[in-house]
Amino acid sequence: MALPIHLADTHWERLHPPLLESGTYAVDPAPYGPPWRQWDRVGVGEAEDRGLFAPFGAVSDGPAGTVLLAPGDMRGTRLILERADGYCMGIDGRAGPNLACSGCDLPVGTRMDDCGCWQVVRLVPQAVVRLPGPPERPVTGWGELLATGALWHRLGEYRDIPAGVALAHLVVASGGAPVEAAPGPVAELLGRALGALLPSGEGAKRLDLAGPGYGESAGDLVLVPVHPQTGAVWQPCTGAVPVPVDAALWAELAFPPHRTRLPTVGGLPAGVERDDPLPPYPRLPFQPSTGAFRYTLARMPAVREPWLRAIYGRAR
Repeated sequence: MALPIHLADTHWERLHPPLLESGTYAVDPAPYGPPWRQWDRVGVGEAEDRGLFAPFGAVSDGPAGTVLLAPGDMRGTRLILERADGYCMGIDGRAGPNLACSGCDLPVGTRMDDCGCWQVVRLVPQAVVRLPGPPERPVTGWGELLATGALWHRLGEYRDIPAGVALAHLVVASGGAPVEAAPGPVAELLGRALGALLPSGEGAKRLDLAGPGYGESAGDLVLVPVHPQTGAVWQPCTGAVPVPVDAALWAELAFPPHRTRLPTVGGLPAGVERDDPLPPYPRLPFQPSTGAFRYTLARMPAVREPWLRAIYGRAR
């Protein structure tokens, strides 16, 4: 499956669920793991070779192409106890590979399940051998994904992370011009953040939704879903600039599951009672993840442009 964009951030002091569904895997093309080097000791060219175009924490000298699995899918390994360090609730892989092959005893991967970490196993690419097996699951079409409800997945409570990723792509697509979000779910999700990051005034580009089962839009910029298996971005036909969004978050915006249409005249239908108490409202306005925004922007070459670098520097 496509590399989950939830890797862009985590919620600190909180236990996270497995990042991937059982029976699936993903490959991370970026280097990961120790040894780590501070940004000021890494040249610009070397950092860009690793896919970093702006300072963002330490730079990994670990292997690229690690294979990600759900921890429950691992077989034939054991923990390397002297490397099983963590912060408070589990292990975080700070010392490098902490799983060894139970047959040859060589380190093969890193398991992470501490608070503030997505539960995942990263296998080092040198330890992975691809063998013949049953055919991979066929790619599910958008129609089936929408019809089966497969897009409304268990990571929905971490919606600030994919919102931060989408915000980074949106700011780049704006070219620094004002952006006006369409009233409703789009404005509720990104309106405040856009107002803080981009200028206001005349000539604003309109931001709206478009996608499978939803249709096209007259917006200049459109939020469109990323296929959860292939990572392909849905393409509009109107000439609008597509802004990729995690498919589950997009589905929530396009087809809000908790918004019920009520009659515009008269009372409620017979036998229908009002919610008592009313559904709770959030105490604070929604805010996309700043960490995910900076994580994503740091990995986009456009961040080298002065106007965008200034936004990147302010977003802390």
